[in-house]
Amino acid sequence: MLSGIPLFPEQASTIAPQVDNLYFFITAVTAFFALLVVVFVTVFAIKYRDRTGEKVGEPIHGSIPLEIGWSIIPFLISMVIFAWATVVFFQIVRAPDQTLEIYSTGKRWMWRFQHIDGQSEINELHVPLGRPVKVTFTSEDVLHSLYFPAFRVKADAIPGRYSSVWFTPTKTGEFHLFCAEYCGTQHSGMIGKVVVMEPNDYQAWLSGGGGLTMAARGEQLFQQLGCVSCHLPDGAGRGPSLGGKFGEQQLLGNGSTVTVDDAYVRESILTPQMKLAAGYQPLMPTFQGLVNEEGVMSLIEYIKSLPPSGQTAAAAQAGAAPAAIEQGGSK
Repeated sequence: MLSGIPLFPEQASTIAPQVDNLYFFITAVTAFFALLVVVFVTVFAIKYRDRTGEKVGEPIHGSIPLEIGWSIIPFLISMVIFAWATVVFFQIVRAPDQTLEIYSTGKRWMWRFQHIDGQSEINELHVPLGRPVKVTFTSEDVLHSLYFPAFRVKADAIPGRYSSVWFTPTKTGEFHLFCAEYCGTQHSGMIGKVVVMEPNDYQAWLSGGGGLTMAARGEQLFQQLGCVSCHLPDGAGRGPSLGGKFGEQQLLGNGSTVTVDDAYVRESILTPQMKLAAGYQPLMPTFQGLVNEEGVMSLIEYIKSLPPSGQTAAAAQAGAAPAAIEQGGSK
């Protein structure tokens, strides 16, 4: 019903109706009390206007029931809005476990989207219908803001850090995306579209890319930058093993812990001395200027794909066993 209001974005995600319901409730409450004030002011201005010769009435010095009423009622309404908004807020910021992950980089004046299976797009984003989609993004230059009106989600793209939004599309078609933060002379042109497709059509589109996956590109960078010389699978190198670490808690040299997530991995690549893993020396150089944001995102995907160290060793032994048997049989 609300999506039929002229000039109002249509609802095209699971969270959109909840955001709209909260918005219109707050608007209705605000309009009601604004109208109430206008009515009282008008009535009192007419009823108690100055009349020549009339005796001035005695002033009233407060009313306890009235003061309690106009304090308690707004407080209860505020608590309803607070509780409702809290529920909607956590639904917006907490993405489900199984999401389609997409990375994005904003820069003047374009959005670049990178699918983990290899497809990349500029100012267009293809997503499947009915599947939760999480977009993790940053900015390469100034402050931007990635805004999907039909999905009712928006977050700032800040240089040097990651932001994310998620949504589950409920309609196929094309929908606007904007930069919602003034970023320069061509800010109004920093727009694009989201193409929501049926799942089978999306898979067909995705398979037409033919390029390397983000994890594969990340592995290439891992080799080219020399990361493999320190971060050995068995943990015997000068740096910690990275297998199976993503999403886990990492003990730091100062005794605190940090979650190994996108932001921590990015920080460890660009400013490795900031949060040093316990038991290791500050030997790792910064790769600031040697790898761009898309390269960092590819490295993150590669690290996510690494199995735990024990599984890596077991796989190596499993591969060595048939070779040993074959050599023994050939003697």
